[in-house]
Amino acid sequence: MKLSIVIVNYNVKYFLEQCLESVLKAVQDLSVEIFVVDNRSSDGSLDYLQPKFPQVRFIANEENVGFSRANNQAIRLAQGEYILLLNPDTVIGEQTLVRVCDFMDKHPEAGGLGVKMLDGYGQFLPESKRGFPSPWNSFCKMSGLSVLFPKSKIFGKYHLRYLDENSVHEVEVLAGAFMLLRKTVLDRVGLLDEGFFMYGEDIDLSYRIRQSGYKNYYFPEPIVHYKGESTKKNSKYVRIFYNAMLIFYNKHYAHANFFAKILMRSSIRLGMFFALAGNLFGRLKNKFYGFFRKQ
Repeated sequence: MKLSIVIVNYNVKYFLEQCLESVLKAVQDLSVEIFVVDNRSSDGSLDYLQPKFPQVRFIANEENVGFSRANNQAIRLAQGEYILLLNPDTVIGEQTLVRVCDFMDKHPEAGGLGVKMLDGYGQFLPESKRGFPSPWNSFCKMSGLSVLFPKSKIFGKYHLRYLDENSVHEVEVLAGAFMLLRKTVLDRVGLLDEGFFMYGEDIDLSYRIRQSGYKNYYFPEPIVHYKGESTKKNSKYVRIFYNAMLIFYNKHYAHANFFAKILMRSSIRLGMFFALAGNLFGRLKNKFYGFFRKQ
């Protein structure tokens, strides 16, 4: 079998329906299997989708086990030469899967591949190609240096904006929204680290792929990613995101020097503060406008 596609769902049945329809149009010339792992959705996802997609293998969890563990459930069952981790809030083109598999076939040094992600308005999503959140890269992002000098190879390594978004590049981090992986490489480096409940697991796996001697590639095949629709961006998820960054740092940068540790931890805590403050401001603004609309 050429390709195993794994999609984790949590309360986004209509986005997932759209995603699966696009996937089925893209697998006509490939030998594939499709898994949907449902993390105990409360929106009737399984009852709604299973009759519509009998060719998909659904796995129903009795609790929300998180993104990493749910993906691993399906990966352990997968028979494909390649494994595609795909978010439910994505839409792919009819030739996307053929093209990315062809690229992997021609590049045996590739451990994984990411694509050109566009939001619902057709705008390029910068997380399509990223560098590792090292102490320096994280500091540049949080301090605004990466915004001031987006094309700089010194200050702009977090989102690699100096790399042409329409060309193939070797990159460090693959986004979990569309992460094509070589099965033999996963057998070598291990599956997603289940210590990450959500967020950070894609960075961690990308790091291990590179450490094992394989390359990660950015391939400019466009897909639509309705960014964030599969997760709620409340204060709980903000904390989960930044705690995931701490887990990654403690796992892979524990031996950094004292200055680097201070830089990294400060950047993470500063990022969490601004994200939580922005979240609170947004809620207060909505209540403020709502109050005056009622008057």
